[in-house]
Amino acid sequence: MPAFQLAVDQGAEALELDVHVTADDVPVVIHDATLDRTTSLTGPVASCALRRLRQADAGARFSSDGGRTLRWRERGVQIPLLTEVLEAFPELPLLIEIKEPRAQGAVRRVLLDHGSAGRCVVASSEGAALEAFRAPPFLCGASRRDVARVWFRAIVGMSVNPVGYRAFAVPLRYRGLPVPTRRFLAAARKLGCPVHVWTVNDGATAIGLWRRGISGILTDAPGAMRATREMLAAS
Repeated sequence: MPAFQLAVDQGAEALELDVHVTADDVPVVIHDATLDRTTSLTGPVASCALRRLRQADAGARFSSDGGRTLRWRERGVQIPLLTEVLEAFPELPLLIEIKEPRAQGAVRRVLLDHGSAGRCVVASSEGAALEAFRAPPFLCGASRRDVARVWFRAIVGMSVNPVGYRAFAVPLRYRGLPVPTRRFLAAARKLGCPVHVWTVNDGATAIGLWRRGISGILTDAPGAMRATREMLAAS
């Protein structure tokens, strides 16, 4: 939660986050499938009940200087619930990456209970994790397979038709190939799907992408990216 608040303070206009579910089917915001890398606990998130997971120190291993200091250790930082993020930032758009198909039912319930379906794009690399979100009121992002299909057809000049998705979130490159090419972006525009690119922290790269026609950037440095965009708009 401190990281999300810092991003907002620096001018982020939306938040991207990853969701797994606990053993008792509660959606929690964590990237990894296990607790080992980032917290004081170990083991799979899916095997951990919420009560136990809330005991994890989510700041235990965070370091911005290669491990010399661990200034967030024992500061009371917990793994957030998805509900907590929705409530803490009630007006902000969210890009929610579902990490496993079994999480979709719980995420769907939370979004409906909070009236947040209209401000959240739900995405996943796995198409099977998005079946619960392919119809209104939800905004479904493209799966990896959807992206690959549109990218290939755009490259060879074939027409494309959407299949239940409303937006793309794509990497700069995939297996050495550039993803947000001009042809891909043109195909996305025909589908009415905005394209957001991750993860971009370099100003020159960001300017090139905006000039190419992308809709947004996922970044670790929202303050710098906002300043870059404002400089571009003024030029």
